[in-house]
Order: sequence, then structure tokens, then C-alpha cells
Amino acid sequence: MDTTLQNGFIKTVIENKIATITFSHPASNSFPSSLLADLTSQLNVFSDDDTIAVIVLKSAGEGAFCAGASFDELLSITNLEDGKAFFSGFANVINAMRTCKKLIIGRVQGKAVGGGVGLASACDYVFATDYAAVKLSEIAIGIGPFVIEPAVSRKIGKIAMSQLTLEAHEWKNADWALENGLYTDVYPSILDMDSALGAFALKLASYNPEALSELKKVLWENTDHWSTLLYERAAISGKLVLSDFTKNALNQFKK
Repeated sequence: MDTTLQNGFIKTVIENKIATITFSHPASNSFPSSLLADLTSQLNVFSDDDTIAVIVLKSAGEGAFCAGASFDELLSITNLEDGKAFFSGFANVINAMRTCKKLIIGRVQGKAVGGGVGLASACDYVFATDYAAVKLSEIAIGIGPFVIEPAVSRKIGKIAMSQLTLEAHEWKNADWALENGLYTDVYPSILDMDSALGAFALKLASYNPEALSELKKVLWENTDHWSTLLYERAAISGKLVLSDFTKNALNQFKK
């Protein structure tokens, strides 16, 4: 299955009860709203597909895993309604990952920024390489990682989350992400990572699907309130992105 978008695409391959979802965008695998909507839709479909046992979420190429929100689209936002709608796209994806009946394995081959860190955090198990550094740069551009914060804090805790957020210009290396629980395993190369991930996914897909689904519920206990919380957070980001500070900062980042 191949869904081609004007800017970027979602590609899905299903084999051995494993659905591999690949997202791609020419700007370091960043996300415009259309791509966020397509990923959400795909996750919701696979959640109820009995032929699928496990989902692998990955990005295209050997460079960045995900640069987060599309700067071009952020700069085009001119009112609060559009701002909330854009950030609700990330809320939709995280909630779809949270409520998906299938366990989701993340494959992080390179750097993850902002929403990319949120995606990795919302995975149930994450394989990464030594090149998969992370950064939350939102506060430096006048907004904040409000929508993704619950997912990130759930994985790494509030103290590490505050460090990652406030040190907005600093990359944290893959070892830091591993030590703080964002990554489950880190490998020296993409080849090594893919070999381990493939074997793990096959093993997981061989287990009782009903047991896996029940385990997913246990792993995400006490997150039902995210169905409203994340959209309240989207409204905060939607308001802040309209500020002159953020517009100027985004333009500087683009340069």
C-alpha cells in the first residue's frame, strides 16, 4: 500500500503479520498536517486488522528519524483555530498509538527533534542507533513541547523531561536516551539495529495476539485522560505559534 502526498508519503508493507509503516518527507522527515492525518488513519486501521500482530514505525533514509513539525506549515498559521488544528495532528497520532491494539516498535536510525521525540516516546519498544541523538527545541522558538510532553514524561520521567526541554539548544546522545528509558536498545549501525529489530518483531508476532492486546492496555494504564489533555495542550501551542517571537525564531531556524 502506498499513499503519496504532495510533500512526503506514508508507505506500508505487511509481511509475516508485521506491518511496517514508513513515513518520509524531504525536510528531514518532518510532518505537515496531511502526513500526520495519514499516519493517524493508518494506525487506526491496523488497530482492528486481525491479520496484523505487530507494527513497526520507521522513517525513510539513513539520516534524521524525524525533525518534528513542518516549519513551513508553522509559519503559515495565522489564527488560533488553525494553530490548534495543526498541533492536534500530533495529538491525534499519539492518541492513535496509545489506543492502538497492536504493540508498536519504533525504529530510530538518526536524530529526532520535537515531535520526532514524541513519536519515539509513544512507541512501546524502541530500537535506535548510536546516531539517534534527541533534542526538544520548542522553547527556543517560543512555544513548548506541550502536546508530546505526556508521552515523553511517561517514558523518561519529569526530571529528564525538564532537562531535555530547558536545554533546548543541546543534543542528548543515544546513550542518554537509552539510560533515561526513551530507547530500549541502541546499536552501532543501522544494519545491526535492523537485524535485531527483525528478529524481535518476528518473535513478538508469534505470540498470542489476544495476550499482546491485553498487555498493550496494561502498558498504557492511566492515560485515558489524554483524549482531552492533548487537545488542551494543542490549544496552548496553537496560541503561542502566533506570537512575533515564534515567527521570527522560525524564520531564523529556516535560514
